[in-house]
Order: sequence, then structure tokens, then C-alpha cells
Amino acid sequence: MIPYDTRKIDKIGCGVDSGGIVSEEKNSEVKQTPLAARHVELGARMVAFAGWEMPIQYSSIMSEHLTVREKAGVFDISHMGQIWAKGAKVAEWLNGVLTNDLSVLAVGEGQYTLMLNEKGGVIDDLIIYRSGETEFLLVVNASMIEVDFEWLENQAVGADGIELDNESDDYAGLAIQGPKAVEVWATMAGESGKALPQRNQIARVIAENGDALILCRTGYTGEDGFELFCPAASAVFWWDKALEAGCEPCGLGARDTLRLEKCYPLNGSDLDEEHTPLEAGLGYFVKLDKGEFVGREILAQQKENGLDRRLCAIRMTAKGPPPRPHYGVFAPEGGGQIAELSSGGLSPSLKEGIGMAYLPKDYGKVGTKLEIDVRGRLYAAEVVKKPFY
Repeated sequence: MIPYDTRKIDKIGCGVDSGGIVSEEKNSEVKQTPLAARHVELGARMVAFAGWEMPIQYSSIMSEHLTVREKAGVFDISHMGQIWAKGAKVAEWLNGVLTNDLSVLAVGEGQYTLMLNEKGGVIDDLIIYRSGETEFLLVVNASMIEVDFEWLENQAVGADGIELDNESDDYAGLAIQGPKAVEVWATMAGESGKALPQRNQIARVIAENGDALILCRTGYTGEDGFELFCPAASAVFWWDKALEAGCEPCGLGARDTLRLEKCYPLNGSDLDEEHTPLEAGLGYFVKLDKGEFVGREILAQQKENGLDRRLCAIRMTAKGPPPRPHYGVFAPEGGGQIAELSSGGLSPSLKEGIGMAYLPKDYGKVGTKLEIDVRGRLYAAEVVKKPFY
């Protein structure tokens, strides 16, 4: 196992909390990935998530979670967005609209970064790769593709020579995660296959069948792994290749428990436009010294004045049902409600309830005792150091 440093979050994709973030309502507007039929054939339970019909689990969340921790699992991430930004001055322009510092990236390297509103709130978090001297690939969350693209277009008004292309419909994607991910790729690639790029790097590969692939050495599980983006028409071919190479199919349920154990935030739950990345504990990915960018003024004020709240890790210390998003967080001994969980669930690795919440500064210290309202009953909990696993 190769654990990721929590200061270098490698994230691609959205998780899903098995406790109720997913809507199982079906309607005509829900999209399907090119792998939808294969998921059904494999017995997956399908749910509506971020506008897409996606598998939440095949065998069980517990089994799929542990497979990724111990072996290798494959996730369908075809719902993710791919936006290309090009132009002679594109690096300088992007540095003015995202929080991290693109100037440190060589061609082929990537970084985690955030897109903010003028108040410093998080619109989306994403991975950006420098795919060429004057070209970048932004991999964005599924539910935010159109929002992100429109926001980028608005930011580009008046900019010199910036070209933006939303090619999300052209690609299918697989996330192959686990300590055996490198072995899986060696089998999938065959004798003439190219080695995986190094962590946080991107590579273009022409496969034996002629497909132009994009390989990204990042992930959202805390394990070693990579993402493979292929032409949408070739999705089934590469999915079956991954299964033949020893991967177990995994759904959004395991994706969420895996990321939660590592305290990787979920956009729309742990990250939103009312909270800043500093409050979310993502200051490592905010470079205030690089110059102006959207939302910088508010973040600079927060850094100077201190934070009133922080996204904290909370562990249940009493036996009971697992915590879920939106469950109330209370000060002990009748102190009243102070927050609500933004994420929560049962940790398959630790066999205990875990969650995250934005806590007032007086309650955010490690070791602080709390209580969680689970179905009308208060259960003991405490603030712990990130990550859980």
C-alpha cells in the first residue's frame, strides 16, 4: 500500500455517501455512461447521482472497500468532466482563476486546485494537468461540468487568446485503485504497453488497439492507482480488460467510504460556496503569495484574522448506528447543537463510525468531546486528527 500524504490530495471524481446523499429517483433526464449495461449485467445496484445513473455497489460496500485497500478495484468515472484550456498565455490566465500555483508544473505534471467565487467559497475542486506548454486539462466533478465551463468562459472574457473546449462527452473513464494497480496496468497494456506515469503526472498513450488513452496517476481512495480516459466507444473494451487483469468492480458506496477514511472532501457536501478552502483545511493548495486570483482577498483576510470554524474529523466513541450527513453535532452535557455532519458513515477499515463537520474554533481541538444525534438519540464522539486511516 502506498498511502497519499493528506497535504497532497490526489482526487478525481465524486464520492457518494451510502447513508443517503444518493437519490434513487429515476427520470428521463438522468444520463447513462457507456458502461451502464455492463454494470447491470454484473448485478450492480444502480442509483441516480449527479445527474447520472451510476452503480452504488456490486457485491457489498464492505467487500469492495477492502478490495481496494488490499488488492485493486475499478470504478466507472465516465461521468467526470474533461475541459481543455489552451492559448499562449493560458498558464498566466489560469493562475488568476484557480487557487494553486500552476507555474511550478512542468509539462506532464498535475496538481489539485480549487475554483472559487468572489467570497472565497468553493465552486468546485479539481485536478489540473499541464498537458503541453500552452495546454491544460481540467478534470472536474460530474455535477459541475456545465457550471465550471460557464464560469471559466466568463472569466475568459477580455482575456487574450484563451480557448476553452468541453470534451466531456468524448471520453469514458476508469479509476483503477489499490496496491496492485501497477500490476493490473501491466496486464492491461500487454507486452508493448507503456509504464504508468509517476504520481501526479499525466501521459498520452497509443494502445495496441489504436486507442488514444490519457493516463493520470492520481486517485480518490488513499491508495496507489491511476485513471484511464479512453474514447467513449471503447469503454466496454477497457472495462473488461481491467476485470480480466484482476480488478473487482466497485461502486460509489466504496468510493465514498475510501475517501472519507482519508478525509478527502466531497464537493457539494464538505465543500460548497459558503465555506472557503482554508476552513476546509485545504490551505496547502491555496497559494496566496502567487499574486491575485478570484477569492484571494477573502482568504487573505481569513489567514490574517484567524478562522472561526474548521472542517474537523469526528470519531464515534460509543456503539450505535453509523453517523450520516446532516446529523446534528452537539456540545456535551446539554450544550446544544453546534454543527451538523457534512459527511459520515461506517469505516470498513476501522469498524467504527466516522464523519466530518465544520466546527466552531472552540470545539475543533483534537480530543474535544462531542455528541452526535443519531435518529433522535445522542451518542458520544470526539474530534480526532486527520486522516482517520
